[in-house]
Amino acid sequence: MKRIFLFLMFSSIIVAQSSGALLEIKYFGKNQSFETQNYNPLTNNAVRSKKSAGLAILYSMILPGMGELYAGDYGSGIYFTAADAALWGVYAGYSIYGKWKEDDYKAFAVTNGGITTDGKDDSYYASIGIYMNIEEYNRIQELNRSFAFVYNTDTHYWKWNNNEDRRKYRELWKSSEQAYNNLRFAVGALILNRIISAINAVRLVAIHNRNLNESIGWNISFEVVNNSNLPSTLKLNLVKSF
Repeated sequence: MKRIFLFLMFSSIIVAQSSGALLEIKYFGKNQSFETQNYNPLTNNAVRSKKSAGLAILYSMILPGMGELYAGDYGSGIYFTAADAALWGVYAGYSIYGKWKEDDYKAFAVTNGGITTDGKDDSYYASIGIYMNIEEYNRIQELNRSFAFVYNTDTHYWKWNNNEDRRKYRELWKSSEQAYNNLRFAVGALILNRIISAINAVRLVAIHNRNLNESIGWNISFEVVNNSNLPSTLKLNLVKSF
């Protein structure tokens, strides 16, 4: 023990090494103090590898599945990406179909109902599919004392040739409206897909960070370095593993 104590007293340099920093400790004698220097040559890999739940949510909101990719597990994220692409396809399909049917019912009303399309709102196109002509419509509004809804007979005129034409128009109008209503469901599904993807991405980030923290450890070892022209050195190795 005495020999070990003397060896430590006159050792000139103790060097501690780790994956994140180098700490040099010098001892100069019995009545001298220790001098330390922290070089910090490397960035801490554990900190750099941690994932942010906020970024995972942001990526998932931009494109579902990207949050999972950021978390390092795209295995489940690919399904959210595929679902998003399919939902956008559904949205585009309903939008195109709805506009197509809208053009059809307006053209049909011009030809068979005698309407003009300038300055007409959605409620007008809904009303002309219920009543045979503008006189019938205005009479019902007046009986209900809904005078604000009475149309000008010059600007909002219509008159169907027969009840069959009115029913055909009504079917075209309903097809267009149904397609546009389905757009709301597609938008809701797109939003829901993003929310579920964000929740899943946050879960994967939490798993990633937890596994990262659990895998960090320290291995400590000592080594005596004998140099012919220099004082003996005790080398302390601190190895961080993760």
